[in-house]
Amino acid sequence: MKKVLIFLFLSIPLFAQKNVFLPRSNPEMEGVSSEGINNFIDAVSISKLELHSFMILRHGKVISEGWWNPYRNDLKHTLYSCSKSFTATAIGFAVNEGKLTVNDKVISFFPEDVPSQISPYLAELKIKDLLSMSVGHEKEPSTIIATSDNWVKEFLNTPIKYQPGTKFLYNSPATYMLSAIVQKVTGQKVMDYLKPRLFDPLGISEIDWEVDPKGINTGGWGLRLKTEDMAKFGQLFLQKGIWNGKQILPVSWIEEASTMKIMQDPNASQSRKDSSDWLQGYCYQMWRCRNNGYRADGANGQFIIVLPEKDVVIAITAEAPDMQGEINLVWKYLLPAFKDKKMSSIPKLTANLKEKTLSLALPITSKNPHSTTETAISGKNFSMITGEKSLQSVGVEFKNEICYLSLKTDSIIYANYGLNFYKKKTE
Repeated sequence: MKKVLIFLFLSIPLFAQKNVFLPRSNPEMEGVSSEGINNFIDAVSISKLELHSFMILRHGKVISEGWWNPYRNDLKHTLYSCSKSFTATAIGFAVNEGKLTVNDKVISFFPEDVPSQISPYLAELKIKDLLSMSVGHEKEPSTIIATSDNWVKEFLNTPIKYQPGTKFLYNSPATYMLSAIVQKVTGQKVMDYLKPRLFDPLGISEIDWEVDPKGINTGGWGLRLKTEDMAKFGQLFLQKGIWNGKQILPVSWIEEASTMKIMQDPNASQSRKDSSDWLQGYCYQMWRCRNNGYRADGANGQFIIVLPEKDVVIAITAEAPDMQGEINLVWKYLLPAFKDKKMSSIPKLTANLKEKTLSLALPITSKNPHSTTETAISGKNFSMITGEKSLQSVGVEFKNEICYLSLKTDSIIYANYGLNFYKKKTE
């Protein structure tokens, strides 16, 4: 395993606003048991789950946080489908500003991209069907869309087998369509539209979000934020849209977006429902949880869990395919730690927790002494040729156990990112 220092030269808009941090407290002051958090960390360490970070908020204050080295609190993390909840929030702002309603027909926004023969179900499709993953597709059309230069057109040309609003099917392209609709009615990408409405008020900066070939944010994936930014988003929902005493997102939207709209499998047995956090109902680009919570949810264990009855938000980043196993540890160890009143602190437990969170680290595998790849590629630059603005060159150089990777675009405007992290050797 090599330590990798990466310098990225990318033409991505940067938000220069200074970060605003959440207030801090200690667990017992907010009625949380340090022992429960200690037990959670211990359980993670002996599991096969690879967590990258966690942050726990109680009563709006961070009472415990940790990053497994080489991940750090100042690094952004890929959110995968947690991005969906942010896209849905952009729809909420657009609804509040009278730019659209959830009952608007999807085809009304893209008359130039509809098929020559519009099926009854396509004509019926509404924004709320996109929000609730109930488009009516037989299969998620990701493969078709990923190979096209016009994702909107491909989506609208995908046959709809079931009546919209009647059948759940997880559908990332449906979220992309929400992003495309926001851009259509506002003239801005979702990321730019959310900046003054969501990101700036919450003090979230240094955001980036993938785009499609036409410059539309992907919506259902591709957003990168820091762990504390994720926690802020959850806290905004917990506070019913209020931030620093100001109602920035209507209560009505928070309630609409976080309540169940459709069941994933209405025929699931009670025993399956009792053991699954993916069979509690789907909201607007959020999932209902057991224990009367709800969450933003991304592949490989990215979670923003909101527990209104406990006044708690939990943000987690990870690379853990066993997502149910990950959330099971939250229920087993963290949920019982949330008490109804302040507790007397136990200095030994508090000190143990602080020491433990500061020493978190992912295991480092030993270097392959017989690698031939390093010699073959070190010190070389590889040119990239394409018909669009993209990567111009990639350079790799190994020095003193550090791999320096330089990526440069052929755009006139460059942004310089410096990231320092470990990367597993895959030979």
